[in-house]
Amino acid sequence: MPKKVLLVHAHPEPTSVSSQLLAATRETLEAQEHEVMLSDLYAMEWKAVFDEHDFLHRLDRTRLSFIAESGHAYRNGTQAPDVQSEQEKLLAADAVVFQFPLWWFGMPAIMKGWFDRVFAYGLAYGYRDAGNRYRYGEGALQGKRAMLSVAVGGPEEDYCVRGINGPLDQLLFPVTHGTLFFAGMDVLPIHAVYGAARMTEEGMARATAELQSRTRNLFSERPIPFRRQNGGDYPDGHVLAEHVAPGLAGFDAHLGEPPARAIAL
Repeated sequence: MPKKVLLVHAHPEPTSVSSQLLAATRETLEAQEHEVMLSDLYAMEWKAVFDEHDFLHRLDRTRLSFIAESGHAYRNGTQAPDVQSEQEKLLAADAVVFQFPLWWFGMPAIMKGWFDRVFAYGLAYGYRDAGNRYRYGEGALQGKRAMLSVAVGGPEEDYCVRGINGPLDQLLFPVTHGTLFFAGMDVLPIHAVYGAARMTEEGMARATAELQSRTRNLFSERPIPFRRQNGGDYPDGHVLAEHVAPGLAGFDAHLGEPPARAIAL
C-alpha cells in the first residue's frame, strides 16, 4: 500500500553527494508509488534560528520561555507559518528520511534549526500536556518511521569500533535516540555513505544502489531496538534497573539487544 514519505534535505550544492542521494531516494520511493513530500532546507531558505520571532502572539513579553511560548503557540495555532507548514508535512508522513552531510560530527545547522523550530512543545515533547510522562518511545509521532541518511567525508575505518572518530551510531545517538525516538518514532539504523569527500563515479553508482535498496525496505526493515522509558526497564523513569543490561554502560545499555560492540563496565 502506498505511503507518504517526507524527505528533509540539508545541502546547498545540487551536485553534492547528499543531493544525488536525495534524488535516488525520491526516485525509488516514487517508483513504489509512495507520495513524496520534500523539504529542501537550503532551497527553501529555511530560518534556522529559533528565537522570539517564532511566536506571533506572546504569552509573556517580560521573559522569553521557549517551552511556554512553544506550547502556547502550538495549542492556539499562532506559530510562524513556515513552522506550521513543516509540522503538517511531518504529521501527514508515515516515514521521514533525513538526508545530510556530516559536518563537525553532526548535522548542518540549518537542519538542527528545523528540529529546534518544528519539534514544538505539545507535539514532539510535552505530549498531551503531560510534561515528561510521555517520552522515549511515546508521543504524537509514535508509529512513524525515521531514518538518517548521512554522507560522511572520511573513510569508514575512521568510524569503526576503535576508529579515531568514534562509531557513527554513537556520534548521532542524540538525534536517533534523544530526538527521534524521544518523540515516539521508530528509528531505522543509520544509512551512511563514507568517503563522500573523494567520491568517484563508480563509488557514487555503488552508493546510490545501496541507498535505493535500503529505501525499498523503508517500511519493512526492523527499527533500532531502543528501550522505552515507560516499558519497565527504568523503574524510576531515569536510570536502568540493575538487572537490565548488566555489565554494559553508555549508549549500548539503552538498546533492547546487546550489540556486537557492547562496551563493558
